[in-house]
Amino acid sequence: MLLQLIAVAFLFFVFRGLAKRAAGGQVVTGRWWNFWESIVIYMRDEVVRPTIGEGHHHDDDDHDHHHEQQVGHPADKYLPFVLSCFFYVLICNLLGAIPWLGSATGELNVTIALAFTTFCAVIMYGVRELGFFRFWMSLAPSMELPFLLKIILVPMIWVIELVGFLIKHAVLAIRLFANIMAGHTVIAVFLGFIALTADSSMWAVVMPSSIIAQVLVGLLELFVAFLQAYVFAFLATLFIGTAVHPH
Repeated sequence: MLLQLIAVAFLFFVFRGLAKRAAGGQVVTGRWWNFWESIVIYMRDEVVRPTIGEGHHHDDDDHDHHHEQQVGHPADKYLPFVLSCFFYVLICNLLGAIPWLGSATGELNVTIALAFTTFCAVIMYGVRELGFFRFWMSLAPSMELPFLLKIILVPMIWVIELVGFLIKHAVLAIRLFANIMAGHTVIAVFLGFIALTADSSMWAVVMPSSIIAQVLVGLLELFVAFLQAYVFAFLATLFIGTAVHPH
């Protein structure tokens, strides 16, 4: 919990400062602030907008009116949630690279809470966009079938899709936890090799080898920290896109 609070405080400091510097369309200056701004722009332009898309509009007049009233891309309204997921997971992951700290995302309860939050957000966005009944009915794809066959198959497919919908979000939690926990476990194993050979003549070989291995795994964990934050945010975006624009 303490590590999560540190992550929240750090992100509040960073993005409060970034928001002030970008207010009113000002150009953000400074390497520190440009670093965070570049990540935000990348997630917006390469993940959220292309993945969610603009959606479909049933009437041309409504489409024109919609664009007159809207500023920016239609998918930008989901950007705050996706960015919150990405940066929160990223900072929690990176805290594990600091000695005597750890990764909050290496705890299953934390990743379950993150996945449950995403699950609730997907339902909220889907219901807001489609309506309660249409959202849940959209889990089953539309099929041109004879009436008798349709009343048998569609409920069965809907139940299968509902189970898949639940499993996808459960996997979201397990995937993040497993990848972060795996790196810590490997480092612990290498440390254990040093302890096991402490009274052996092999210690002179095992000790430097284990230290080198730990450094290499630590570098890999830095990559994994960014990768898993990106994967979590991308999957959350994909689930939101599927919910608000069912095909």
